[in-house]
Amino acid sequence: MANNNEVDNQDIQIETPDVEESQTLEQELPTVEELQKELDEKNEQYLRLAAEYDNFRKRSQKEKECIYSDARAMVISEILPVLDNYDRASENVDSSTEDYKKGVDMIFSQFIEILEKMDVESFGKPNDEFDPNIHNAVMHIEDDDFGENSIAEVFLKGYKIGDKVLRPAMVKVAN
Repeated sequence: MANNNEVDNQDIQIETPDVEESQTLEQELPTVEELQKELDEKNEQYLRLAAEYDNFRKRSQKEKECIYSDARAMVISEILPVLDNYDRASENVDSSTEDYKKGVDMIFSQFIEILEKMDVESFGKPNDEFDPNIHNAVMHIEDDDFGENSIAEVFLKGYKIGDKVLRPAMVKVAN
């Protein structure tokens, strides 16, 4: 029987890589120069993308400023004819009170038309239901002539565009 410290040569097998396999592995691995070239390309793409984003951000900001400026100019150009009519009315001192009132009413109608054209709606009428989201209650009364939580009097009309409240209506609320 053999000593326990002795190793049976037949049981041990050492695998050595084939020379052909190691050469194929080396051929598949990229060289440092190839890796550096790929890194440089990716870095250049990143820099180009960053520059494009910066240009997009600046262009968007400029467009936003232009839209705001154009909207202001449009609103003012719509209101200027009303101002012109007020000037004409104030210069016409020889007209009768009735003619003067008629002119002011026409100017008011012209102004209302401009607001309607811009989709501005007024709200806040007596007997409407009070809504704290669009009405500002400045007074409260107890009156049996009005329903629960209804508007008794409007001190200042409210205005909105769509769902956006431009100015809440100032009202007196009953009950």
